[in-house]
Parts: sequence; structure tokens; C-alpha cells
Amino acid sequence: MGASLVQGQLGIVSGLLGLIRIQGTVYCTANGNVGVNGTSTPVFPNALVQLRCGNGNVVSSVTTNNSGLFSILLDPLQFVLSSVLSNCNIVVNTPLSSCNSSLPSIGGLLSPLQLIGNTLVGLLSIVNLIPSGFQFLGTLN
Repeated sequence: MGASLVQGQLGIVSGLLGLIRIQGTVYCTANGNVGVNGTSTPVFPNALVQLRCGNGNVVSSVTTNNSGLFSILLDPLQFVLSSVLSNCNIVVNTPLSSCNSSLPSIGGLLSPLQLIGNTLVGLLSIVNLIPSGFQFLGTLN
């Protein structure tokens, strides 16, 4: 997505300050992570990915693409980076059995967030966050 399009969607002030981008890949495994020692791991396409903050409030939702990738953009005027890192999680609520019938049909995946750096695109500063590691929770709703 080009910087001018992002600025148009979120307002010129956000473009001057920057954006918070959360992106990652969801894998079709019992813990949503890549296989051990780089073994071939199938991805999880069409999975609902939510950013939940505080007491589980959904503040953004996206769906993974055919490669299991997702990306969420946040306006830093509405979200403080330190609060997002300490108070928000990525949640995958789509049952794992929808990508592999041998995996559980209830529960979901949850991951805290990790800061990996900043990207500068022209005048636009983008703070990059990723899931730090999914874990399966059988009681996730």
C-alpha cells in the first residue's frame, strides 16, 4: 500500500506521525507456528485474525490471504505503542480443524506482540510489530 493511499485513508496528520503495522503468517499447526528445524509447514488461509486489547475487546479484524499472511494498520493517534505492546494480543479464532481435520475444532491461537523495528517510507514512519509466538488455548472464544 503506497504512503499517499495510507495518508488518504487515515488522514494527513497520521501520515506525518506514522503508523503501527502488525503483520505475520499463521501456520496450520497445533500452535500456529512454523515447524521445527524449518520443516515444511502448511499455512492457514482464510483464518480470522483479531487484535484484542484490554479485556478482550476486538479493535481490528482481518482475514489471512492464501499464503497465511495478515496485516493490520493502526493509527498512532488512537493507539499508544507501549499500550499495544503490553495490553494487546493477536487472536486466531477460526478453528484449526478448518485447515487440518486432525487438529482441534474448538479453541484458537493467541500471541503477544513484539516490536521488530521501524520502516521509513518517505516522510511516513511505520512501527513494525509481529506476533511473538502463538499458543493454542482450548477455551478461547
